[in-house]
Amino acid sequence: MSKETVDVLVSGGKATPAPPIGPALSPLGVNVVNVVKEINDKTSIFAGMEVPVKIVVDTDTKKFTISVGTPPVTSMIKKEMKLEVLSKVKEDKTRTVAGSISLDAVIRIAKSKDSIRGGLVAKVKQVIGTCQSSGVLVDNKNPKDIIQEINEGKIKIE
Repeated sequence: MSKETVDVLVSGGKATPAPPIGPALSPLGVNVVNVVKEINDKTSIFAGMEVPVKIVVDTDTKKFTISVGTPPVTSMIKKEMKLEVLSKVKEDKTRTVAGSISLDAVIRIAKSKDSIRGGLVAKVKQVIGTCQSSGVLVDNKNPKDIIQEINEGKIKIE
């Protein structure tokens, strides 16, 4: 019993048999349309976000299993802020501010990410770090200031 694994990143609920899925699965002999349908069913709750998907194919029986991960933190921030793109770096190497996200939204994102190691405080700090590198303020403050307030105990994460 031989198994092949294919890892792809798809737009939630909008996977197609086009690359990267079709070319990766066709040589394995599975029904690509059925795989895409199941992926779309399982990822529809993540509409508008990029979602990591793992497809495991039994090459003998041609049966497959699909496991869906959670979207990357940046995708979750974009969805929360209702933005297509986060900040951009201008020609003079300065970064534009994409906007502000609430600390409550950051905590929700952190709680949903099993892939981030550590306790809730560590997860929140990591999501805030992503905000920092993406030009996103947290409660209209610089993300570094929020992390400092967490470290000093001024902000409690529960």
